[in-house]
Amino acid sequence: MTRRIVIIQGHPDPDPSRYCRALAEAYAQGAKAAGHEVTMIDLAALDFPLLRKQEDFLHGSMPRELEPAKEAILRAEHLVFVFPLWLGTMPALLKGFLEQVMRPGVAFAYGKSGFPETLLKGRSARIIVTMGMPAFFYRWWFLGHGLRGMRRNILKFVGLGPVRETLFGMIEAVGDEKRRKWLDQMRRLGGRAT
Repeated sequence: MTRRIVIIQGHPDPDPSRYCRALAEAYAQGAKAAGHEVTMIDLAALDFPLLRKQEDFLHGSMPRELEPAKEAILRAEHLVFVFPLWLGTMPALLKGFLEQVMRPGVAFAYGKSGFPETLLKGRSARIIVTMGMPAFFYRWWFLGHGLRGMRRNILKFVGLGPVRETLFGMIEAVGDEKRRKWLDQMRRLGGRAT
């Protein structure tokens, strides 16, 4: 069964040599080879303002340049987020993007009971993160705090699930062979759309 996949490249640096870009591309290659429909959203190529007021989040209009991204997310059956770990969590550009596109009326709605209604149910997600430290250390010592917050407070809050994670640690220290194996892993995950 083919799926509609949106890959959100969350590395703020447009430099094509960034390994996050290779991981996202490998995932896309595997997905396309398996017949899945793939849309890539490169945040480094987008120019959008950060939200500064609650009123804008609740009732403001979405920047025109983010409308295609919003529409792709609404059509998607599976979302993939690729980014480097910065200060224990996602880069600010990715957080700013999520604040813009995961607004009330798009990703969730305030219900009459006081509890929000999730509007993105029926979609799965994968978070792919690179980091300088060993991945097990991030999970053990730092308790994966930034990822837990993204998974629970953003993705599951709007109805995405299951949300899976793939962490690549010691990214600057590993050799080419290890990096090739990781790219092969991404192609396999892309082919399965998981």
